[in-house]
Amino acid sequence: MRLLIADKLHPRAVEELSALPVEVIYEPELTKESLEQRIASAGVLVVRSTPVTATALDNAKTLHLIVRAGAEYQSIDVRAASRRGIYVANCPGKNAAAVAELVMGLLVAIDRRIVDSVTSLREGQWRRAEYSKAEGLYGKTIGIVGMGAVGREVAHRAKAFGLTVMGYSRSLSAVRAAELGILHATSLDELASKSHVVSLHLPINERTRHIVGKRFLAALPPRAILINAARADLVDQAALREAVATRGLRVGLDVYSDEPRGKDEYATDIFGPYDGENAGFVYGTPHIAAATDQAQLAVATETVRVIRSFLLEGHVPNVVNVTTSIANFQVVIRMQDKIGTFANVLSVLKRHGINVEEVTNSVFEGGGASCAKLRVVSRPSEMCLQEIRAFDEVLHVDVVTLPNLA
Repeated sequence: MRLLIADKLHPRAVEELSALPVEVIYEPELTKESLEQRIASAGVLVVRSTPVTATALDNAKTLHLIVRAGAEYQSIDVRAASRRGIYVANCPGKNAAAVAELVMGLLVAIDRRIVDSVTSLREGQWRRAEYSKAEGLYGKTIGIVGMGAVGREVAHRAKAFGLTVMGYSRSLSAVRAAELGILHATSLDELASKSHVVSLHLPINERTRHIVGKRFLAALPPRAILINAARADLVDQAALREAVATRGLRVGLDVYSDEPRGKDEYATDIFGPYDGENAGFVYGTPHIAAATDQAQLAVATETVRVIRSFLLEGHVPNVVNVTTSIANFQVVIRMQDKIGTFANVLSVLKRHGINVEEVTNSVFEGGGASCAKLRVVSRPSEMCLQEIRAFDEVLHVDVVTLPNLA
């Protein structure tokens, strides 16, 4: 089997992958178009930012697994992969600490205007009176939108700064918030109205696109701070510019809706001049939140774990496109471990129109007998069970109703 690595990956991971029973092809400069050609002979594909299109997957006749060396996987056509029975896995939470560190760095930098202060000193100016006008963070409230791995890491660090943490997400309950030692916001409006600082940590989808708009920004207190190191389209950019200009909003960004691809130049008007003591302003970094050596090594190590498990154990950790079985019944069959016995059982189920969702088969010590457990959607008829029992090699058949039916 061939493993194609189509993006940069930590050298240690490439070395470990080379020790597995797979031919490693390392081509980190592949583009969306060139990948569509190179993918044809790959059995496993590793990507970071390189898009995996439906066209590429149509050419991937031997592909079994795609691993996204990171958390998000919007750059992969998951539906097309699912149609072809190709596993898609990711590496969630492995860069959470790195992102949280940048969030806190932006927060402190904004409050203390560190960037402006450094620039002033480099220009030979000593403007102590101006740059000593910081508000301070201790005792203020930070609202975290999205309490996944990154949100929890931000919460942990924010507490160390003496900030009160309030969290909001669709899945966060009051009980879970209490377990995390944070306040629970019942709505985005509540979080915005009670937070001096807001940090965004959501994936981008149709539900979350522009979740931060005029209404949310208007609910923030004056001179609030907004940090976005997640996805640019979580924020309505026009509303953001207006809030900076009219409400003194201070902003820290690591993501942008018009990021250049493969270029070193970037022209934007989001970084306007600072216009006075109560003016808003924007600080930014060029999409580097997850780009620490520690994070890249952690992601690479998880990538190796996923591929090793798939190759050596037949199991795919972190798979994102395998649904939970809708089976209502489990057929338990104890039988002699002989060639063709299991095949005969499956042929009977097929003839009676029984759809098998999942199969496990355990062979007992000595190899004389095995026990198969087949999760099925509909209950086999008594006639179907009698046909299975009629095989000399079948020792016992039973049907168990699964709990999800109740």
